[in-house]
Order: sequence, then C-alpha cells, then structure tokens
Amino acid sequence: MPTARAGAAGHAVVVGGGLAGVTSAIQLADAGMRVTLLEGRPRLGGLAFSFRRGDLTVDNGQHVYLRCCTAYRWFLDRVEGTELAPMQRRMDVPVLDIGRTDAPRLGRLRRTALPVPLHLAASLATYPHLSLAERASVGRAALALKKLDPVDPALDGVDFATWLGRHGQSERTIEALWDLVGVATLNATAPNASLGLAAMVFKTGLLSEPGAADIGWSHVPLGELHDTLARKALDSAGVRTELRTRVISVSRTPAGGWDVETDGERLAADAVVLAVPQREAHGLLPHGAIDDADRLLDIGTAPILNVHVVYDRKVLRRPFFAALGTPVQWVFDRTHSSGLNGGGQYLAVSQSAAQDEIDAPVAELRARYLPELERLLPAARGAVVRDFFVTRERTATFAPTPGVGRLRPGARTNVPGLYLAGAWTATGWPATMESAVRSGISAAGAALTALGRAHEHPLQEAV
Repeated sequence: MPTARAGAAGHAVVVGGGLAGVTSAIQLADAGMRVTLLEGRPRLGGLAFSFRRGDLTVDNGQHVYLRCCTAYRWFLDRVEGTELAPMQRRMDVPVLDIGRTDAPRLGRLRRTALPVPLHLAASLATYPHLSLAERASVGRAALALKKLDPVDPALDGVDFATWLGRHGQSERTIEALWDLVGVATLNATAPNASLGLAAMVFKTGLLSEPGAADIGWSHVPLGELHDTLARKALDSAGVRTELRTRVISVSRTPAGGWDVETDGERLAADAVVLAVPQREAHGLLPHGAIDDADRLLDIGTAPILNVHVVYDRKVLRRPFFAALGTPVQWVFDRTHSSGLNGGGQYLAVSQSAAQDEIDAPVAELRARYLPELERLLPAARGAVVRDFFVTRERTATFAPTPGVGRLRPGARTNVPGLYLAGAWTATGWPATMESAVRSGISAAGAALTALGRAHEHPLQEAV
C-alpha cells in the first residue's frame, strides 16, 4: 500500500465531503496547508445533494437557509454560488389551512421593515389561523423567549412544548405557529425538541434582526452548489479530493503525527478533521480522543421524507407554501431547477419529523398525499400525475431532543491534531447547513491555531 508523506507546508487530511468537510478543507488550504479531502461517496455535498431521474435533476430533499445563516452565506460566496441561491427581499411565508373549511384559507407570515419585535406585529395581528386571544398570547411568549439564553445548560434539559404550555400557548397556537417553524428548522415537534435549541432558532431567526428570517433557497440543483461548484473551489484552493475512498482507520504515530489508512493508501498528516456522522466518527476515534466517546452513540437521528409529484400542468403559482390541517407540511415548486421541459409542474413535498412515515410504501404515500394536495390546490384536481416518487433520509439530522446539548462534542479532541466537524457537533445550532459550515470553520480554525498558522476566520462568532 503506497504512503503519502506530510510535507514542509503541513498536511491536513479531512475525512468527509459534506458541507462541514468541504468548508474545513477550503479553510485549511486558504491558510497555506496541503490538504487531502477523502469522501466515500462518488460526489460531494453530504446529505444535501442531487441525482438524475430520467430527464429530471432531483434534490434529495428541499433545503432552505435564512439571512441569519451567515456561515452558509459565506460558503455560497466562497464557491461563487450566491446568485444561484437568491433570498427573499423580505420574509413572506404563505400558510394554507385546510382543516377547518372546505376550501383552503390563506394566511401569511411576513415581516415589515420595522425594528424587532414590531417587524412581525402586523402579520401576527392579521394571521387568520389563530384567534385574537391566541395571537396576543404569542406576543407574550415571544417576549419571554427573547429573555432566554440558549446556551444556558438548564434549557437543554427542558422540552419546548412544556415551556410553551407554561407560557399560555394552546395546542392550536403550537400547531399553527411554533411547530410550523420549529418542525422545519429543528426536525422535531415541540415535545421532542430541546428548549435550548428552540430558543436559539426563534431568537436568532425571528427576534434578532428584522431581516434575519428572510428565506433563501437554491434555484439550481443542490449538486451544482455543493458538488460542482464546491469541487471547483477545492481545486482552485489546491485541495486534493478523492471520491469513492473509504477511510479504514485514523491513528497517532510515535512521532506525534497522524496516519490515515484508506482502502487504497496510507496518508501521513499533521492534522486530521473527522467531518463524518457521529456513529462513523465514533468508529474512527482513537481511544481517549474524547471523554466518554460512547456518548456519540446516544445522539439520536431524525428522518426527513420528501414526496415528489410531477403534474401535466401548473397547479401552484407560488414558489412555496406551508400547510395546516393536513399531513402536508411544506410544498416547493422545483420545476425550473429540475430541468422539467414540455410543460407541467414538479412539486416537492418536504416532511420533517417523519418517523411515522419514513418506511411507508410508496403506494400508501401516494394514496395519502395526492388527495391532500388536491384539497390544498384546487387546480390539481383535474391534473394528470406524470410521475410520483419518494426520497427518504432516515438519518437526515441529529435528533434535537432534550439533553442532546451535553452529548455534542466541540471541535477539539483530547489528542493534539485531531478535530471533529459536522452539524451534530457543538455549534449551538440545530442540524442545518448553517451548523455544518460553522463546524467546518471551527475545526479548521482550531487546527490552524494549534499549528501556529496565521489565518482569518470568515465569521468570528462561528469559532
């Protein structure tokens, strides 16, 4: 087995080619290190990727980001993809409620240019899916939420639903507002979400700056951003990228360096970043690298299901909407980004916290979701379904359950030269693209600091 030796410039090996690994590799290379990135899949991008289905280019799931996601926005800039993933001028979320009437009733969650919290006051005052008393209770709960410190360890052990109940939030208010946002961002309903993570999401997204929750999403396939453009950025930075390469072991050498064994070669390194899921990281960590390493196995996972429907005509005139009173959560128009030609429309239905449906047969999901889409979208009632398929990510995110905060490790390990990255590490964020990029920045920064290398952090608060 050939061996690649570390050079005078310093050699870093990054294991994992998701957003965390790509970020780490770019940061290390930008600081002048020689970097090798190893990825077992035939592509980069981790769990935010695209694939081909006939003439369509399909994203495995719908991914959005917010204006407050400063690390992911930096990533888009760095790979020259910002213009391909534009952002709303101002947050505007159409919400259709089909549960109480025969026809869908439209409400909107949108902001004005007024300062926080007045930027949402007009929207909340006219939100038709809550009663006047419920709207007033939301305002009081939001003010109480703003006073919380998300990093307070005590919050990590409390579930969000308990806190909401203590602050006068009805089941309807939780369904029509708190879970509408929380399920999409946390991948958990309020009873299954840590108050610390929920407070972080709502304080940062809705209660920090007026524009913090403005929504952005890719108008091209995710693979173009996270694979094609990411690979171009890595190449330009001088990173050696090896796909279809499985890492077998990571071990310390007698001289204090690192030996990374793959299924094709051995790599000598001055620093190693493990940017892989928590269970895979557990299997590669040397003994004693982190305290109580088995706690990584206690970080649960949560699934996301995506239902994809191609109609023979246009049935939705908005780019997306959220739904109430139906199993449907969020629906996005992916017609243009998929390359669909010859008329018709392609909708992606994104279902977070999908534990009850993740293994359901396609026929069962078709029977459940097509009638619901017809209830929400009257234009779909006469449309022909050209294609219906499902994508499943059984371990899409870490589960943000109460107590998860004490399980998430930081970037640094107990062993010099070994670092951890991934959305599941202690970024303070839930499992989002933002968390992944922040973790990559933190791991690279820690490695460069330990090596005594001058470097600039793109986001000082992220490290």
